[in-house]
Amino acid sequence: MRIMGLDYGSKTVGVAVSDPLLITAQGVEIIRRDSENKIRKTLARIEALIEEKEVTKIVLGYPLNMNDTVGERARKTEEFKESLERRTGLEVVLWDERLTTVEAENAMIESGIRREDRKKYVDEIAAMLILQSYLDATAGK
Repeated sequence: MRIMGLDYGSKTVGVAVSDPLLITAQGVEIIRRDSENKIRKTLARIEALIEEKEVTKIVLGYPLNMNDTVGERARKTEEFKESLERRTGLEVVLWDERLTTVEAENAMIESGIRREDRKKYVDEIAAMLILQSYLDATAGK
């Protein structure tokens, strides 16, 4: 049993999965698409990863505004959640992702990753941070 973490963006989806003991999150890949509205291939790739990694639950980053309101990006994430649930049949948990992209950027800076290379990895690292936060919060539950 593994849990998948997703960082859903307008043109990319960062993907991470837990280890079988649900202790750590590892980055898997970044799924890229040409247009925000073209999600069929994205959903198909997520389905393939679910099967390959034996995923039983999905944690989807939920980008609430800093004042706890639901903005346009959060509404699009809710729509994506519904598509994921319909397509996969798995439980999809929305998880507060505020500041994970900033945290991912800071981690890459500390690791010495060059500025021009950071964009390649930020979504995958954000997915790892979202999933790790969920794993830490639900450990032993």
